[in-house]
Amino acid sequence: METFVHLIDINKNQKLKSDLLDQGFTLSTPPHTHFSGKKPGISVTLFTSQKLVVQGKNMKAFIEFYLEPEILESFSQEPDLELNEHIGVDESGKGDFFGPLVIAGVYADENGAKKLLSLGVKDSKTVTDKSIHKLAQAIKKEFSFQIVILSPKKYNELYLSFKNLNAMLAWGHATVLESLSQKTGCTSAVIDQFANEAVVINALKRKKLKLDLTQKVRGEADPIVAAASILARDAFVQEMDRLSEEAGLTLPKGASAQVKAAARKLIEEKGKDILPQFVKMHFKTLDTL
Repeated sequence: METFVHLIDINKNQKLKSDLLDQGFTLSTPPHTHFSGKKPGISVTLFTSQKLVVQGKNMKAFIEFYLEPEILESFSQEPDLELNEHIGVDESGKGDFFGPLVIAGVYADENGAKKLLSLGVKDSKTVTDKSIHKLAQAIKKEFSFQIVILSPKKYNELYLSFKNLNAMLAWGHATVLESLSQKTGCTSAVIDQFANEAVVINALKRKKLKLDLTQKVRGEADPIVAAASILARDAFVQEMDRLSEEAGLTLPKGASAQVKAAARKLIEEKGKDILPQFVKMHFKTLDTL
C-alpha cells in the first residue's frame, strides 16, 4: 500500500482534526497518536511525534486537493532525496481550463542533483512565475532536458483519441522519457505519480522502453523532478501569456469563477467556435458557460 509521510507543524493539529471531521472522517485515538481518522478509501494518522501518515486508494486526491493547499505550507518533508543519476519528469496545466498541457523532463547525475539543490530548485508550486523563468533558464543552460507542449488545439485532438487524461499524461511522460533516455543513455527515472503505476508502465511498454522507474506521490521532493516541474511550469506560463495576447484578454489559471468569467468574455467577443484553441474541451467547466 502506498504511504505518504510528512512532519506537521504542531500549530496545524487542531485545524487538521477539525477539517477531517468536516470531511466525514471517523476519529479515534490509538496509542502514541494525537488522533487517527478513517473513511472509505483513506486513513490519516497524526502521531505524537508530529509525523503524519496517509494511506489508501484515495490518498492522492486528498493530498492534492486538501493537504497541499491547506496544510503542506507548514509541513517539512523527511529527508528522502534521490541524488543518484536519473531522469525526472513532471507536468503542468492538467488542472487548468485554459492553456496547454506541458510535460517536461530533466536528466542529472549525482553532482548535477547537488547543483540543482544549490541553484535553489524546488517544487514549482512554491516558486513565483517571475522566479520560475530565471530558474528555468539556468536549468536549460546546465542540463539535458526535453519539453512536450500540447497546445489546447493539439490537446483536444489527442483527447479524442485517448478519451482519458491519465492515458494522455502517460503517453506524454513516456515520450519525454524515451527522448531523454536515448539522448543520455540513462535508464533510471523518477516521476511524480499521477495515476495507478500500471498506466505509465504500459505506456513505456508500448514504446518498448525498459527503465528502472520510480513513481512517487509528491515526487517534486526529488530535486531532478523539481527541476522538471520548473521547466514544465515555465513553459505553461509562457504559453498562457501567448494565448492571452492572442485572445486579447488575460486568461486566468485554474478553473475558478474568474476563469468562467474570462471564458464567457472570450465567447462574447470571438464566438464559441474559438474555444478549442484556448481551453480543454472535456472539462466540466465548459458545461457551466
